[in-house]
Amino acid sequence: MKNIHTLLLVLLFGLFTGCSKDEDDQVANESKTLDKTANLQGTGDSANDILSNDKFTKLLIEIAYVDGFKPTEEAMEGFVNYLKERTFKEDIELKYTKLESPDEESLTLEEIADLESENRTVYNDGETLAVYIYFSDAPADGDDEEEGLVTLGAVFRNTSMIIHEATVRKLAAQRLFVTDADVESSTLNHEFGHLFGLVNLGTTPVNDHEDIQVDEDGKPVLDSAGNTIGNSHCDVEGCLMLAELQFDGGFTGKSASLTAKDNNTITSACSLSGKSVLKLLDSKTAKNGIPEPPSLDSECLLDLKNNGGR
Repeated sequence: MKNIHTLLLVLLFGLFTGCSKDEDDQVANESKTLDKTANLQGTGDSANDILSNDKFTKLLIEIAYVDGFKPTEEAMEGFVNYLKERTFKEDIELKYTKLESPDEESLTLEEIADLESENRTVYNDGETLAVYIYFSDAPADGDDEEEGLVTLGAVFRNTSMIIHEATVRKLAAQRLFVTDADVESSTLNHEFGHLFGLVNLGTTPVNDHEDIQVDEDGKPVLDSAGNTIGNSHCDVEGCLMLAELQFDGGFTGKSASLTAKDNNTITSACSLSGKSVLKLLDSKTAKNGIPEPPSLDSECLLDLKNNGGR
């Protein structure tokens, strides 16, 4: 009987240690798989990785959208074509993730970042570079619809983007010949231009074409040495990366980390305003009779090519 008890104890101990080892291996594997560090850098920090195939050969983009606010197929097809035209990534996969509404009247960047932490499922893995784009049912915090100051989208990390789909649709409804897809395409392409490192936000300009920061009165903002400060946007008329944009109160120019060291407040490298997009689409409509997303100018294209793009 004693031998039987001893045998049972040995078997139970072996079973326990085996399960513990399996659990430890599972935790280790999950920890390795969900290493988020490379996807929590500053806007533009992954520009070369996105543009070239030197390190990553596949681009996996998670399209996380609130139920009822999925982007149009037309815009997403054009978006993928845009990426293939500007990068060497031939393998581009879109992964759609339907989410419940956070039930917020508006969203701050901190809240958007928190939602990403809760819901994002794709991160860099091997030769796959992962990007997360959230299509929300809530406008940006601080929007003023009466003044026409509404934010369509924003980037706040090297592989993170927010598109305020509810605002996109409201804005598109203001024009007879402008569709949801038109506004979605312009917003997606512009914001991804910043993930490409434009302008001077991870991709160094070959020639100087970066616009400068101005105050509410339109006067240049100067640094401590009395020099003008770039605003990471293009100064060429008609360019997709044009500087006529609305920045949130926390914008800090070249602070690519986009996380203020003093208060840990997340800020955006760019908050694309509705007025800017409508103006660009209106100008395209006037010339061609139909609206089409604005394109990158020759200087921006030269910069991308110089940093590993097509």
